[in-house]
Amino acid sequence: METRPVIYDSSVKPNELYSGVPSYLGLPVAKTPEDLKQYDFAVLGVPWEGGCTIGGFSSCVLAPKTIRETSIRYTGYLPDYDIDIFDTMTLCDYGDATALNGSYELTFASIREKYGELIDAGCIPIVFGGDHSIAYPTISELAKRHKKRVGVIHFDAHLDNYPSFGDDPLARCSPFNRLYQDENMDPTKIVHLGIRGPRNHPQERKEARKYGATVITAKEVKETGYQAAIQKALAIAKKDTDVLYVTVCSDALDGAANPQGPIDPCGLSSFELGMMINECGAAGACSFDFVEIYPETHGPHIGAHTANYFAIYFMNGVARGRLENPGK
Repeated sequence: METRPVIYDSSVKPNELYSGVPSYLGLPVAKTPEDLKQYDFAVLGVPWEGGCTIGGFSSCVLAPKTIRETSIRYTGYLPDYDIDIFDTMTLCDYGDATALNGSYELTFASIREKYGELIDAGCIPIVFGGDHSIAYPTISELAKRHKKRVGVIHFDAHLDNYPSFGDDPLARCSPFNRLYQDENMDPTKIVHLGIRGPRNHPQERKEARKYGATVITAKEVKETGYQAAIQKALAIAKKDTDVLYVTVCSDALDGAANPQGPIDPCGLSSFELGMMINECGAAGACSFDFVEIYPETHGPHIGAHTANYFAIYFMNGVARGRLENPGK
């Protein structure tokens, strides 16, 4: 009998990227697509960083690991709403999509495969990136199953809809341009919320207008109030759609609340973002991702704790929506 280390076989997809990491919230681990069918939510990690649009390695590949490590501090209960997720719903951890540094092809195919298994099993995916380029394979995979019927609420400081970064059309600044052009998407059902600041390119606003996507700036959120802003976003993203996807870049937050992510002042408070994410869950959103935290900057893992907070606020909102509207 011959044994050979997996490093010799480029087709092998590792089951675990990091050993000794707890499952999310210490909850059960699903090993197969069949296992997923008994759960309402499933966590999927995507330890991926594609092309860097400025500077070098950001350490966002470590985010799924760090989020899991810090998650064991948390419950599913929010006194804000007096609801515990786990009184009515269940969650598992489905591990990580395989990521190969430098290969969009292999990594995005793996994301589509793993994410598709969650959708086909009837789970609500909770996806932790990684950089924001992962929104393209996840949302477009969902759109394959609901052609032209997917609404998207995109919380971010940046539109991330640049046609291409140099010769890289899949960079983290371009996923929404790919989605605008996806044959299964209706770009008029995409809402960019929290947009602000001088790290946007004027071409990005032109692209949003060209394809009919809605832009709600951070200025509008502050002037009209977060309740009005999220109700406007939901009205657009849910009109004539079957499913709602919520994607969150950490820099939707004001820079003061986001020291382990891109620093963008003049942004949303953690309270505003948490409440709006919860409203999305209560409105029936079926998928959530949180991306762009950089664990190797600043010591106390503020970014990972923030990711846990917002994932729990989202899931708690889903539980609230089901309690308030039984049978839907």
